[in-house]
Amino acid sequence: MPLSPTFIETSFSDLPGWGEDDHLAAFAAFRRSAYHAPVKPYRTGSLGVDFNAFAEAYAKARAVSAPNRSEARSFFERHFAPALVAPDNGAAGLVTGFYEPEVEASPVRTDRFTVPLLSRPADLIDIDDGNRPAGMDTYLAFARRTDGAPVEYFDRGEIERGALAGKNLEIAWLAEKVDAFFIHVQGAARLKMPGGKLKRVTYAAKSGQRFSGPGRTLSDLGEIPLEKVTMQSIRAWFRAHPDRVDEILWQNRSYIFFREAAVDDPALGPIAAAKVPLTPGRSVAVDRLLHTFGTPFYIDAPTLTAFDQKPFRRLMIAQDTGSAITGPARGDLFAGSGEAAGEIAGVVRNAADFYALVPRALFEGARR
Repeated sequence: MPLSPTFIETSFSDLPGWGEDDHLAAFAAFRRSAYHAPVKPYRTGSLGVDFNAFAEAYAKARAVSAPNRSEARSFFERHFAPALVAPDNGAAGLVTGFYEPEVEASPVRTDRFTVPLLSRPADLIDIDDGNRPAGMDTYLAFARRTDGAPVEYFDRGEIERGALAGKNLEIAWLAEKVDAFFIHVQGAARLKMPGGKLKRVTYAAKSGQRFSGPGRTLSDLGEIPLEKVTMQSIRAWFRAHPDRVDEILWQNRSYIFFREAAVDDPALGPIAAAKVPLTPGRSVAVDRLLHTFGTPFYIDAPTLTAFDQKPFRRLMIAQDTGSAITGPARGDLFAGSGEAAGEIAGVVRNAADFYALVPRALFEGARR
């Protein structure tokens, strides 16, 4: 597969702030993907960054235990060549933020904890062109098994009105429906259970319908100007209008199911789509149809200062994806876990330039 002209080869000297970044932090995240790569190869994205071209860099990363910052920088410069990622239609690239919420929860329903997080139902099946009935929306990747042909699965409104009641799917119970919704959006959470125990839940499956964010809905209704839509402004609106929570949330028909996972290292996030734990401030979600997991991206977002009060110029590793993350110059930055991370992630919506670090062999092959 040839390398896409979306990647415009440049030089490291052209990357704003490259010399000031902490390449060692990025190397630690990259190394996690390097260890996973021999277990199950990543799928090559349609833009042509061949997974196999990472073999030398992955092998070297596994062999080097603890380089210093200078050695980490040299590692990336030796194995990769930077390429500006041309956005779709000439528009600016865009970054948003995501995080792992941390909320109080109960293992049983109580007067306070009444909102469930559900595990995957037994009748939810994967669906593709091989078993999709004629006339079913081709977007759907999940469906409901029936005695006849599969049908579209229950949506958010139907599930919250009781479509799955009595099936013993409840993993834990939360106090607030809005908290549960944002856990659905983020795809994972740390639950603070009675006695101080932490339980992690992470994405298992979804009902399959298209995602429709409450920010866009509230903007379309004239409730919040689009330029002022943040997680914080959405939460504030819900607090002020508790009687309209279902009205707004049920317009997002997609519903997420979870599974339990261990919290092995509190400093790291959940295991995400690339099958490695996310690294706060160093893992980025990308469009997995276009890009290849494990690819380093240097992201220059000078108007973004929420992470450390400085213009955001960091080397990130592609280790997750999301249904709202579409396009070659589009990324979702993992901010970490807990309330402080949520304060960062909730305000991130900034123009950005994306530079993919492409294995040098791919450019050398294209020039031959």
